[in-house]
This record gives sequence, structure tokens and C-alpha cells, in this order.
Amino acid sequence: MTVFSPSRDAGDAERSLTTLIRLRLDPLPLTERIQRLHGTFSTYRACCPPPWASQGLRITPEISYQSELWLPLDQLRPHFYRLYRQALTYPPVYPSTPFAQGASWAAIVADLPAFLKQFANPAELLEQLLSDSELRMKFLFWSFMPKRFYGAGSDRYAGQSSMIAEWIRQRSRRGTRLRCLDAASGDGANSYALARLLAEQGWRPGRFQIEGWTIEPLETWAAAHGCFPHDPVREQLFRRETADCFERGLAGTIRFRCADILNAPQTEQFDLIICNGLIGGPIIHDSRAMAAVVRALAGLLAPGGILLAADHFHGGWKQKCPQDELRALFEWHGLVNVEAAEGVAALRL
Repeated sequence: MTVFSPSRDAGDAERSLTTLIRLRLDPLPLTERIQRLHGTFSTYRACCPPPWASQGLRITPEISYQSELWLPLDQLRPHFYRLYRQALTYPPVYPSTPFAQGASWAAIVADLPAFLKQFANPAELLEQLLSDSELRMKFLFWSFMPKRFYGAGSDRYAGQSSMIAEWIRQRSRRGTRLRCLDAASGDGANSYALARLLAEQGWRPGRFQIEGWTIEPLETWAAAHGCFPHDPVREQLFRRETADCFERGLAGTIRFRCADILNAPQTEQFDLIICNGLIGGPIIHDSRAMAAVVRALAGLLAPGGILLAADHFHGGWKQKCPQDELRALFEWHGLVNVEAAEGVAALRL
């Protein structure tokens, strides 16, 4: 199980990244496939009416149709999945990638970041990714840490933070240790914000511990080291927002772990669990999947503990599950719902 402790040391970040990403790849397994792709793309450019796939192109149904006709995503996807398997030391989590989410190759190209903007030809992109390790690293982070998964700022849930502060004030700090879980921690912004909140409520670093769990290893690494190779602007903002946690010694209370909530050992127990941006939105909204996640979270909650879940940056048309359904799941799994300023909340009595 991958575990990273927060560090802003460049050497630490580089060493830990080598446990996740292979520096050198053998191009031979993809060479023949790439040559066939060159031929397919040439046919596409010769026969498909313009406009052709390009960065920033406004994708219409007709453009997607033509792209799928000449460059079917189902035929491109296996090549990129093979690259992911070669480049990463662990089994890739494909559903977060653009090749799992995209409607067509044209749609993927239209959303390419600036450092990939010249690659309308999938064969040329694969060739360059095989030969250029720096570009490949950026591509991997762009693939597995898409912007749609993250909100803006470290305190995304002000109402939830106020509720946590009130709950903490009602607990005796004398002789008590607080164990907290940021489930589906993503880039770790919530974990750092929680450490800051606990310190503001008078809890010394030695009295609490925070774990941030996510199933994506690259997220775990990025959260611990504050590095986003594919997005330097985001990296600068993230480091600025979390700098005080390092200056005040709060970062030492946090560990980021690559862990699947559904397979977590039930010997783990947490007094405070936050699970934001996961259940009830576009990521997990199927009734069975939500029930499985709530069951797992309820099993991780210690007696007297509190579980909070919110999903406002997956709101509006993306909101798949009414909060009443979540509250019913909490009750079914032995929790007691309490009024929440934001999202939903429940206690284990």
C-alpha cells in the first residue's frame, strides 16, 4: 500500500515518484501499432471533411461523428491503455482518463493542454510519449488528475468546516487523541485545511492525526509533495495555500495513502470522517455503489465519531443523488443523522 508523508523536499519528491512512474520504456511493443495508426490518420485527413481535430476546436455532433467514423475511439483507446500500463508501476485506474471519458478523438484533442496542443495525430502523440520522459510524466498527470475532479481553494466547504469546529469544541481535548480520515482526498487540499482547522481550535499537532485516502497513486504523490507537473499554475497556488501547514509543523500530522475505501480493514477506526466530492455526484451515484461506500465508511467510524459528506462542486445538473437518499443509507447502516450546515452529517452513538 503506497503511503507518502508530506514533504516539500525536491529530492524526496523525485525519489518517491520513481516508485510510481518508470523512467524508460521499450517502444517495441507499440511500434507496429503506431505505424498502422499513421496510416489510419492519413486516411482520416485525406477523406474526412474539415474541420479536423485540433486544440480548442468547438466540437459539434457532426465533428464527433466524422471523428468516430475515421478514428474510432474504441480502436485508439487500447494503444493508450497499453502505454499507461508500460509507464506506471501499478495497475492504472482507467475511468478517470480522457480515453474512458471522451466522446471522440476530436473531443479529446480539443481539450488537450497547451503542452500537447500540436498532437492531433494519435500516432505522433504516442511516438513522442515513448521517447520523451518529461512529456510522458506531464501526460500521465493530466490523464489521471483531470481538472474536473477538483474544486477551487483549500476551504471548499465553509459550512462543513464550521460544523466540524463546533463538534471539536464539544469534545474534551484533555487526554484525547483525534484520528481523522479524509476519504477520497484527491489532491489533499481538504486534508491540509482540516489540519489547519484543528490547530485553530487549540489541538496541538501531537494530539491528532489525519489520513488522506485515494485510489489514485499519482494523487497521493501530488498531495504529499505539492507537485503538479502538468499544471504549474495550480502547483504554485496549492503550495501557497498549504505553506503555513509546513511552517507550523501541521504537515507532520498528515499521511496520504493509496487505499480503496471498499477494501479498507475494518480494524481502522476514525473519530472524524469527511468524504467530499464522491458519493451522490458523477463519480459514485449508482444505488448499490453508494450503499457499499456508506457501509464501508460507517464501519470505519469509531463510537462517538462523526461522518460528513458534501458535494457542492458536483452540484446542479451533475447532482445524481438526493441527500434524503444518503441520509436513509446512513440510518440503514446504524448512524444517526444530524442537521448539517452543508451536505449531510451523521453520528455513531
